[in-house]
Amino acid sequence: MKKHFVYIIMVLLILPLQSCKKKEEVRQVDVLVIGGTTGGISAGLQSARLGVTTLIVEETSWLGGMITAAGVSATDGNHHLHSGIWNEFRQHLRDFYGGAEALATGWVSHTQFEPHIGDRIFKNMAAAEKNLQVVYGYYLVSVQKQENQVVGAIFENEQKEKLIVRAEIVIDATDLGDGLKMAGTAYRLGMDAKAETGEAIALDQANNIVQDLTWVAVLKDYGKGTDQTIPRPEGYDPRDFEGCCDLTVDGNAINCEQMLNYGKLPHDKFMLNWPKKGNDIYLNVVELDRNARNEELKKAKNKTLCFVYHIQQTLGFTHYGLADDEFPSEDRLALIPYYREGRRLKGIVTLNYNHVEKPYQQPAPLYRTGISVGDYPVDHHHKCNPAAPDLYFLPVPSFNVPLGALIPESTDGLIVADKAISVTNLVNGSTRLQPCVLLTGQAAGALAALSVKNKMQARNIPVRQVQKTLLDAGAYIMPLFDVNPKDSYFMAAQRITATGIIRTTGEAYQWANRTWFYPDSVISVAEFTSGLHAFDEKFPVVNNTSFLTIRKLNDILSPFIKEPDPIKSDHPDVFLQRKELAVLLDEYLKPFEREITHEGIYK
Repeated sequence: MKKHFVYIIMVLLILPLQSCKKKEEVRQVDVLVIGGTTGGISAGLQSARLGVTTLIVEETSWLGGMITAAGVSATDGNHHLHSGIWNEFRQHLRDFYGGAEALATGWVSHTQFEPHIGDRIFKNMAAAEKNLQVVYGYYLVSVQKQENQVVGAIFENEQKEKLIVRAEIVIDATDLGDGLKMAGTAYRLGMDAKAETGEAIALDQANNIVQDLTWVAVLKDYGKGTDQTIPRPEGYDPRDFEGCCDLTVDGNAINCEQMLNYGKLPHDKFMLNWPKKGNDIYLNVVELDRNARNEELKKAKNKTLCFVYHIQQTLGFTHYGLADDEFPSEDRLALIPYYREGRRLKGIVTLNYNHVEKPYQQPAPLYRTGISVGDYPVDHHHKCNPAAPDLYFLPVPSFNVPLGALIPESTDGLIVADKAISVTNLVNGSTRLQPCVLLTGQAAGALAALSVKNKMQARNIPVRQVQKTLLDAGAYIMPLFDVNPKDSYFMAAQRITATGIIRTTGEAYQWANRTWFYPDSVISVAEFTSGLHAFDEKFPVVNNTSFLTIRKLNDILSPFIKEPDPIKSDHPDVFLQRKELAVLLDEYLKPFEREITHEGIYK
């Protein structure tokens, strides 16, 4: 009896110790994506579709990041660039709501939707991929390295349970580039100096100022006669929002109802992401730890609640209340803040303003290495920070993001997606928008999968192999406005313009910039041979302003091509259209097969 009594006492003493032990789970995958953000979900989808085991670890209960969990469900840009996962996601929205017109509910965007529907669509897309798993409720604690190689990461949840993930490739898809810092990878933060970037409109001296952030709310019209007014938030001052409706759009003054219709969503909802005397706020929380960051972000929530109260109490929209069927949060606000800017990787290349403004006039023609496309202007939010310099942004055409902007200068095993890619502060104002970030994430997923399958570091995967993979997945590598994926010559036009043999024409146009291919136009011998010479100097430039024909094309190519037969045609003297030339070059010369460096220089 005495022995049994001692045994029972020992068990009772040991059990509490065992129950206090933290739960720990270890997983092994090919590709780990840190964050189910806008870039993270597209990276995970593309990686899994290429046949490698992929795991997304997301802190919230939603997928999509800024486009869903942060509530910015009015997309900016790429309406005419029907590329990749962006186009796929948009088509799901159109199918759900009943067509493209059903998404054009507000005047800020062609594509506006309820955030929870976006989350549902992303989760359905993820569930369809057998190689993709998603874990929710875990936040990043550390990035694991062996010497210079990232080999995984450690996560925790609110119950202090650990998730340890080991992976061949890790993708940092966090909003602020938290994985970069934890991995000891070099990055930039804030505004750049022109001496470093070579951008004439950059500052003389760098600083650490980032863009204003926003904690988004979604209001719902509960019907006239109802009163949805929230309690007066602490610190509310109506003077903070004076002039929020004083705006001229396209030469016409707007009223307060029109201001709210800026972000009108389906089902009589209204996205509050309003920069002019609205709910933008300057908080530089990037380098704070998680607890300090969350504490500071309470100010952003309060700013939005004050704006909601102002709309209800001062502007008179008492029937507009916080939507009760959107975010699964106690305060009915978005799950996370909308960060416009955080850390920016120091990659093996850095996309700067000059590359976007004049892509053909740069020593490093990065456009040749494009992996995602965007058409949004350079747009920064700095109205809430009096210390922020007032920069004037010159107009730019649409652009593409180079592959090298996703790859660290020296750290192996790591690829960067979402907004933390290697771009200058100025260019971040264009690359940060939702469709472009979705496509950049897709490219990150493709690169990661190819790295795993080829057993090579990401920096050693050929640029053209990544671009070919993306084209095969329905994504653009060149931002061609007037060539649609349904066109028979789409692939040829994408490949040939990426070689630079046929050059495009950029146009800064309102809030949706353009790059023209002019497929039905003709091309002069001089223009063609100039592009051909830039591709390979063995081809001489012929200063002949006459238009190119099949006969002239054969005369130019035949001395340098091993093919025994010239290009055949029943009409050898008819002027060639640019789309026809692209197809012929793609089939006959095959210039896209010639490999290039990450700087866009031919090997």
